[in-house]
Amino acid sequence: VLFLGTGEEAADSGTPSPTQSPQGVCPSPTAVAAPPWSQSEDNGLRSKGEEGPSSGQDPADAESRLQDALHLMMAELMGFLLHKYRTKQPTSKEEMLNAVLRDDQDHFPVVLSQASECLQLVFGVDVKEVDPREHLYVLVPTLGLTYDGMQDDGQSMPNTGLLVILLGVIVLEGDFAPEEAVWRALSKMGLCAGREHFIYGEPRELITNVWVQEGYVEYRQVANSDPARYEFLWGPRAYTETSKLQVLEHFLRVNRRGPSSFPFLSEERVSDEEEGA
Repeated sequence: VLFLGTGEEAADSGTPSPTQSPQGVCPSPTAVAAPPWSQSEDNGLRSKGEEGPSSGQDPADAESRLQDALHLMMAELMGFLLHKYRTKQPTSKEEMLNAVLRDDQDHFPVVLSQASECLQLVFGVDVKEVDPREHLYVLVPTLGLTYDGMQDDGQSMPNTGLLVILLGVIVLEGDFAPEEAVWRALSKMGLCAGREHFIYGEPRELITNVWVQEGYVEYRQVANSDPARYEFLWGPRAYTETSKLQVLEHFLRVNRRGPSSFPFLSEERVSDEEEGA
């Protein structure tokens, strides 16, 4: 299930879509769909990276296998960290190694860094190291927001990343975003009113009700419009907790990424990773 649009689609919209320049950062479709690597395969990849490929193996094939393995570990680590975020539990380097990377110390920095970037840009979740000596981490909403983006059932996926995108669209529209411009931008992410999205749920309920009640956005009728038209503005809580500069910097980071940069996660894959956490 793709949840982000293509760069070509984004070019049709007046408001920049957060999916334009492809840069491979997050797990690719191949990596996410690949079966788990066995311990012996992991060890083989590590030894190849350290000692160089054997004379009988194509170096390009070895590199491709290594990248697929890293992308798979990245996807698994994202599922593990999302579970920690949902349950409001801290974690540690040791725990992440045991749960996902096992004893793969060498690849831990790059896997954690790229998984953290994907969590921030897609889900609006920051991975913060609170004790560098003990390598302890907590997961918190991005940009200083206090809204965790979780629904009451405790089983949903964080939608804070979508909230930041909406706030960014409002800023780019001159602080008064026509409803049609908002839906045009969100459609590039595969979000349509009335259609349930496996990560974000039903978007109309979120942007016109939930986030209005939370105080992050205002949704109001345009003055003297007939027939009635509606627009979105920042709410008081957004002004209190973050800034337009922070939101635009986040939005532009997302905008630099393309479809190949984000997790091509299926609903089944996300569920599998979280259940295994």
